[in-house]
Amino acid sequence: MPDLAQVTEHIRGAVGDNSGLGKTVKLDLGDEGKIFIDGASVPNTVTNEDKPADATVSMKWDDFMALSEGKLDPMMAFMQGKLKIAGDMMIAQKLAPLLKR
Repeated sequence: MPDLAQVTEHIRGAVGDNSGLGKTVKLDLGDEGKIFIDGASVPNTVTNEDKPADATVSMKWDDFMALSEGKLDPMMAFMQGKLKIAGDMMIAQKLAPLLKR
């Protein structure tokens, strides 16, 4: 199973210089750490900093891994309370393609 650094690097590659997000998103993965995607900067950046974001997606590491592997449907995870979104939900919906492994 990949660790936070490997997942961060994968997301950095998927985001590239311009993800099209236009805003900031933070993935709060509990004790495992955080991934901050700055889709507002040019070029876009991905770090493990804990900064305020336009949208924050919170979930447990195991649920995040299942989601990224296609074993957990994002809508079902949200409905079951496994995935919580604070802030701009529209931005969070644009994340799905960037998180696939």
